[in-house]
Amino acid sequence: MTNFKEFWTKKTLIGLGLGQFLSLLITSTGFSSSELAKKGINAPTSQSFLNYVLLAIVYGSIMLYRKKALKTKWYYYVLLGLVDVEANFLVVKAYQYTSITSVMLLDCWSIPSVMLLTWIFLKTKYRFKKITGVALCVAGLVMVVFSDVHAGDRAGGSNPRLGDILVIAGATLYAVSNVSEEFLVKNADRIELMSMLGLFGAIISCIQIVILERSEIKSIHWSAGAALPFFGFSVAMFMFYSLVPILLKISGSTMLNLSLLTSDMWAVVIRFFAYHEKVDWMYFVAFAGVVVGLVIYSGGDKEQDSRADVGDEDAEQTKHFDEENGSGSRSQGTTSGTSKMGDHDYMPITTSEDGAPLLNEAA
Repeated sequence: MTNFKEFWTKKTLIGLGLGQFLSLLITSTGFSSSELAKKGINAPTSQSFLNYVLLAIVYGSIMLYRKKALKTKWYYYVLLGLVDVEANFLVVKAYQYTSITSVMLLDCWSIPSVMLLTWIFLKTKYRFKKITGVALCVAGLVMVVFSDVHAGDRAGGSNPRLGDILVIAGATLYAVSNVSEEFLVKNADRIELMSMLGLFGAIISCIQIVILERSEIKSIHWSAGAALPFFGFSVAMFMFYSLVPILLKISGSTMLNLSLLTSDMWAVVIRFFAYHEKVDWMYFVAFAGVVVGLVIYSGGDKEQDSRADVGDEDAEQTKHFDEENGSGSRSQGTTSGTSKMGDHDYMPITTSEDGAPLLNEAA
């Protein structure tokens, strides 16, 4: 039985704190987008373009300074950039056709999608405790939706069916992007990931702007009121993209998506204190439910880490035994261990003699 103190490990606290900071960054991008929409600026791809440019410049400069070869083929980053750009575009576009309530609810589709993809491709194992935490988080968000209905938010949008399809498609692409980034950040390099994602994301965004948003950009009357939220959005997104790989390495893509569920609730809290708007009591109950779900999902890693340490010690003893029997020279090029990056059990990662990562199923 898991001791309550095991929930409050350093890894758990870092994962929870970083997840909520990322959630606040997403909340700030939402407010920026809202301000731009009020001014009649509707250019979702253009908003994301500057973020990709910043990623390419900052992390690309580090890549050039290090002068290291890519650990992953460049065309994988092209696909990742395409998926990421279109995920951002589809979800933002959906707000034109359906209600905020529908977007909030259907965006949860990314969570089961992430869990399915990590289970298939990363061999992630989800125990009952993890599933319970996910259920509590989703239940909290469902309560937010019901509180919106209770408060009278029944705006259906101009084309709800199309909007709902766009949200589901965008949420699925978000899941693919998050799982791909989790794999790359744990098996390749964070700097390489950010620089290449920024480079190809900027190229793809630029092409899409020319095709879809050229007239919209020309019609914008730039002023301080329009420029500040536009650049504020880009800076917040740059910080978000820079920190996401760290959380993915610590706790995995499922934890990331669960943490982002609180962004809508942070928006409500800000509206309550900053704009003195009335807030339904169910929001606070829902927020508490999501927080409890996050703690349950991310907590209790101490026992798993200790088992991983035992596995590493056994591997080291086996290596020492092989060396004593004259086979150590052959086994020096292979190192076995258990990944402790996330808060679930991952497959061992083995490197071949040429240094390439080989993924084996967990024992």
